[in-house]
Amino acid sequence: MRSMWRGAISFGLVTIAVRLYTAAEEHDFRFHQVHRVDAGRIRYRRVCSACGAEVGLDEIVKGYELDDGRVVLLDQDDFDKLPIATDRAIEVVEFVPAAEVDPIFFQKSYYLEPDRAAVRPYVLLRTALERSDRLAVVKITIRQRETLAMLRAREDVLVLHTMLWPDEVRRPEFGFLDQQPEIRPQELRMASSLVESMTGAFDPGDFQDDYREALAELIEAKAAGAELPERGAEPQRGEVIDLMTALERSVEQARSSRAGAASGGRAGGAESKQRRAAGGGGGKKAGSAGGGGRRRAGGGQRTA
Repeated sequence: MRSMWRGAISFGLVTIAVRLYTAAEEHDFRFHQVHRVDAGRIRYRRVCSACGAEVGLDEIVKGYELDDGRVVLLDQDDFDKLPIATDRAIEVVEFVPAAEVDPIFFQKSYYLEPDRAAVRPYVLLRTALERSDRLAVVKITIRQRETLAMLRAREDVLVLHTMLWPDEVRRPEFGFLDQQPEIRPQELRMASSLVESMTGAFDPGDFQDDYREALAELIEAKAAGAELPERGAEPQRGEVIDLMTALERSVEQARSSRAGAASGGRAGGAESKQRRAAGGGGGKKAGSAGGGGRRRAGGGQRTA
């Protein structure tokens, strides 16, 4: 991995020199916009709306339009003069219980690697966060933009999560929030039973990006001129039933699914042992099509 930022964590009189690395990578397919007739790439020009001239990058600055229509121009020198803290420090503001931090504030995740001389204080901070179940509230300046962030211990490293400022989180102003529907005790008991029936230990490796795998199959088929895969039939939803009946049937379905998964897991474990004994590896977490690891569903394509 290539570091994108270098500086130091400072808390109290302790400084820990670190390097920052992006903690995640996307495995989505990246598409180009092309001409249907000859597959030529579509290019975009930077054209001034006022004079119609094509503008080079060296002539472009940032502009902010005021309410009265005037535009304030800002170039790189203006940003360099902003009165912000040094862009080489991660300042610890305070430590807070992990349970008090709402994940809605989290943006991006980064790994922190210590410099060779800073390994001891780095491990000390990481261990202190682990044992106290605390997060460190910090401020950091990345690309000249000061942001709020959290430091936490994860799998022997410190992870930094950049965060939204409080005024950047929108309030959910929905009409149904003013309503107070009556929830019957038996419905609540059945809903709790359903939650209990579907409760398990979270393992990201148990999930895969089905959309990405289907897209890989489609691209491979079109490239080879083969028959295109067909979309499966939508599952039958059955008749419309009342809430209580839906809950009861859901609990029954969840319990039977768990029972089937448990018996299948035992059979799969026996087969896996046989393969290992025969010299075959075989692990639980198989990779997805196209070389990516198994991930939670929800990925998609990107257009460049």
